[in-house]
Amino acid sequence: MNTPHQHIIKSYDEELKRLTGEIVKMGELAVAQIEAAIDVVERRDERAAQRVVDNDDAIDVLEQEISQDVVRLFALRAPIASDLRNVLAALRIAADIERIGDYAANVAKRSIPLSRVAPIPVAGGLANLAELAADQLRNVLKAYHDQDAEAAYEVWKADAELDEAYTMVFRALLTYMMEDPRNITPCTHLLFMAKNIERIGDHATNIAENVWFVVHGEPLVAPRAKRDTTSNPEP
Repeated sequence: MNTPHQHIIKSYDEELKRLTGEIVKMGELAVAQIEAAIDVVERRDERAAQRVVDNDDAIDVLEQEISQDVVRLFALRAPIASDLRNVLAALRIAADIERIGDYAANVAKRSIPLSRVAPIPVAGGLANLAELAADQLRNVLKAYHDQDAEAAYEVWKADAELDEAYTMVFRALLTYMMEDPRNITPCTHLLFMAKNIERIGDHATNIAENVWFVVHGEPLVAPRAKRDTTSNPEP
């Protein structure tokens, strides 16, 4: 039979595991939103796009529940050391995932006016961008679940690939706009959509940094390659 102290520790462990599970569930919803958003872009489906926008509420609700769980853990358990890092990281990671959900909803929202005009050939580059972002999020969620700092570090480094892909899409869209002024409005929507997806990658790297901090107790301070050169005036 467990002593009362052992029982308390076991229940504490269960609470921390449940918190991790809630974060992973929230992240999986965000992955599904990214995939659904890019699907409605390709299918040019206004109704489906609106459903993606509406589904963002589920991610918001989960973030609120996680915030409440964190407050309760602080009040009842007063976590210290690695437990404190875990709880604080959960709060920050939930906020990152909530923003990812917002970006996915923004992509779906901008697909609605796009579906009413002629297709833009370079829009296909968004699918590759979204696939990279979704993979980053999947991989960092697994790293978080497994408390695998090295796997998180690989995600952190991989953001440079997403930056590079974003730069290619950005430049292709600018070229298309210069070739025909009628393309300016739809291409502007696509530029914002591409930037939203690139920002998803940035939030995935934030999550990776939090995983590293939870495991090692110190920030990830290595320089990260940034290959988003869209602010560079050189061609």
